[in-house]
Amino acid sequence: MGNGNAAKLHHYVPQGYLRGFATQQDRITAVPLDRSRAPFTTVVKNVAAQTHFHTVPGAEEPDGFERILSSVEGAAIEIVRRMEGGEFPPRQKDRESLSFYLALQAVRGPDTRRTMEHLQAKMVRFEVGAGGRANVKQWIKRNLGFDPTEEQAQRIWDEATQPGGPPLTIHVVDHINHMIDTAGHLAKYLMTRPWSLIRFARRSLITCDAPVSLIRNPRDDDFWAGVGFGTAWGISVPLTRRLGLLMSDPMIMVERFEVDDPRIQTIRTAVVSGKADNVQLGTTAMERLFNEHTAGSAREYIYHHPDDGQFVPDELHEPTLINMDVGGFMDTEFDGEPWFGRRDTRQTPVDN
Repeated sequence: MGNGNAAKLHHYVPQGYLRGFATQQDRITAVPLDRSRAPFTTVVKNVAAQTHFHTVPGAEEPDGFERILSSVEGAAIEIVRRMEGGEFPPRQKDRESLSFYLALQAVRGPDTRRTMEHLQAKMVRFEVGAGGRANVKQWIKRNLGFDPTEEQAQRIWDEATQPGGPPLTIHVVDHINHMIDTAGHLAKYLMTRPWSLIRFARRSLITCDAPVSLIRNPRDDDFWAGVGFGTAWGISVPLTRRLGLLMSDPMIMVERFEVDDPRIQTIRTAVVSGKADNVQLGTTAMERLFNEHTAGSAREYIYHHPDDGQFVPDELHEPTLINMDVGGFMDTEFDGEPWFGRRDTRQTPVDN
């Protein structure tokens, strides 16, 4: 299949999902986190998408992964529709499928690709800078496969050691492989949590470009402590404007047992089969829990039904284009001298 047949606009938040927050005419309101830009209402097709985001240049089917994603998304959205219609808890096979879809959604956005590029650039910067200017030709030969001229070596040194590192672009295939591998790993942390389906009658939920939110334990006094899929007190996902999924902490059910207690596996089996799941009526407090965490998880945009603007929190953060960073010694300025294998010429006084 040639490039001419490839879909041009690729959505990193599925259109079928976004329609759960849109009008019958597919109209949805987008709120940019860049507050210099005003909210706008458009059709679902025009939001949460980038041109050829998943296209693999030179492949026999450059649009092949986009087609696979469409199949995964379609199956997941059909499961949500069944849950909306009263089929809950879901069958175990559906639970597995929806868990993988939600894990995939958590790592498929532009922020993940930008983060990969950002972290790799920092690693290259540190590796080149710590090796010293005199060794940069060896680094180029070893990593890039050619013998550079002095001019080329200086240019690469300057680019590599600048703040933030060199300008790098992650190949789309690397992002796809990372996406699939990471989603497969994270899905088990979703599948093995008790699920609560929250139905709202008077209140509404918003969504965003990163709608899977990790909720910190409210009793955790350490604000700076990290929170992940395995340690989060809860994981919230707005499924539609009237339906939310809250995945709670499974450790509460097993914390009284020893690690090797066989009852842990019995409880795990019960959780995966849906025996710990429940349905709740949405309250104002629950709406705020969902919407505040959804807004907090957003990278560049919040999305909502055109009638639901009042449910967007007043305080919104600035855009967060990456989701992870490293600092400390990785941001050290380099003077051209190698960090390792050199003698420290400074003398340390010694008492006789």
